Amino acid sequence: ELSTADYAVFGVTLGFSAAIGIFYAIKDWRSREGTEEYLLGGRNLGMIPVSLSLSVSFMSAVTVLGTPAEVYIYGTMYWWFLLAMLIVAVVTSELYIPMFYKMGISSTYEYLEKRFNRPVRILATVTFILETIFYVGIVIYAPSLALSAVTGFDLWTAVMSTGIVCTFYTTLGGIKAVIWTDVFQAVVMLCGFLAVTIRGSIVLGGYEKVWQICEEGGRIDFLHFDLDPRYRHTFWSIIVGGTFLWLGVYAVSQSQVQRYLCCRSVKQAKGAIYLNWLGLVVIISLSVINGTILYAFYHDCDPLGTGKVGATDQLLPYMALELFKDYPGVTGLVVSCIFSGSLSIQNTYVFFSTVSSGINAMSCVTVEDFIKPVTKWSDTTYTWVSKGSVIIYGGLCIAMAYLASQLGGVLEAALSILGLVGGPLVGLFTLGLLFPFANSIGAFVGLLSGLAVSIWVYVGSKTYPPAAEFARRLPLDQSGCPVNISSNATVPSTIALNMSTAMMTTTVAPEIPAIADFYSISYVYYSCIGVGTTLVIGLLLSLLTCETNEI
Repeated sequence: ELSTADYAVFGVTLGFSAAIGIFYAIKDWRSREGTEEYLLGGRNLGMIPVSLSLSVSFMSAVTVLGTPAEVYIYGTMYWWFLLAMLIVAVVTSELYIPMFYKMGISSTYEYLEKRFNRPVRILATVTFILETIFYVGIVIYAPSLALSAVTGFDLWTAVMSTGIVCTFYTTLGGIKAVIWTDVFQAVVMLCGFLAVTIRGSIVLGGYEKVWQICEEGGRIDFLHFDLDPRYRHTFWSIIVGGTFLWLGVYAVSQSQVQRYLCCRSVKQAKGAIYLNWLGLVVIISLSVINGTILYAFYHDCDPLGTGKVGATDQLLPYMALELFKDYPGVTGLVVSCIFSGSLSIQNTYVFFSTVSSGINAMSCVTVEDFIKPVTKWSDTTYTWVSKGSVIIYGGLCIAMAYLASQLGGVLEAALSILGLVGGPLVGLFTLGLLFPFANSIGAFVGLLSGLAVSIWVYVGSKTYPPAAEFARRLPLDQSGCPVNISSNATVPSTIALNMSTAMMTTTVAPEIPAIADFYSISYVYYSCIGVGTTLVIGLLLSLLTCETNEI
């Protein structure tokens, strides 16, 4: 369990984050700043803090818990996502950012009303808010569950303290507090990563030994170039699918676009995007390295097979307890690292930066998309409304965290929906940007169709799961475990898997429809399906109705 020193380190992280919010609340109160200062930092922030905030907000915990576990189970193919993210950085900076700056907007979805009409804007905004409440609630709950199971850290203390602190500093300090807290948390995460990397390499006899063990275990592999879209991760699925997946986050998500708009100029915003990519190179590379250390540490005594941990999300904190058991406070640093990031893609989750970003973004779109168009209040009133909406959304997200605790296996499904929503939204914005003849009817129906088809494919994939061969799950071993560690410790997991496979062959398989092959498509392609459906339906209906509103 965590020591007093570990709890102290974690408490200092929470306290410092809250202090940043208090600082900016006092500073902005003295200067009597309005909603633009609260929601957009006065559009006067530098590209370095914004780039760090971008890196931390949506990627860091994909890294902290998810990526090491990904390497442990599937190998190093995940590293190719960096190339997809470079493509996303170029497309976002050259196509989307200039458009947002040219229009001088505060809400991403304000563009949709000017390009199409108000119903399209409202539909996109409601979609974003529902997605974010659901996602952020799970983001609050899931890492708390993983850490409480491994470290004894009280589950609901973690949920309530982090949810309240995030809401507190976001309410008081606005976007400036969010961004500068992200900068602080980026430093915390880097320290946590390096602590695991350095200590793990020393314990295992140097990183050369780690690499050797991973090569022997089949974890070092960057060369899957299969074109079959059913394979979970290949070079092509990651580059093509990953590009559309992350465009949904970096190009059109209010949480990220709001940061670009905080910069002093288009040039600064573009610089922040490219610096953000360099930050992602460091974050993802370190997380992949920690994944290789994780595998080398447990290569002959898998804690999943022995029952020491119940899920892959618990592997990294479990190893941290073993690595730093003689170093009080360092495990607390790693715990702070986990709670400072944001886990993702298919089955990852995280904390501070994602929570504060999501809450602040929902506050912004609520004021800009719902309240300002129908009221004529003073700027001071809008600022107070923004702060009030932050409190409301913070409470809703904490409540959703409780609901997430009742969902069981639906947890992973809820996180995957994040990718399903991003694709149709990318398709909607692309429809407006690249096709002058696209109209509001095509946009509205196209977005609904994209959401419906993406969710249909996802539900189908759960009804008819893809064959195990497409996941390429690598074998795990327990042959090096002490005999008394568990009743099945002497049976390697590869043998147990073969036994299970043999037993399954005696059962008559149910008839599988032909469309099941389509449902087996890799989760990375869900965004592509959403983009494609939205564009095709949107373009067809626009041509049929022949009504345009180009801007």
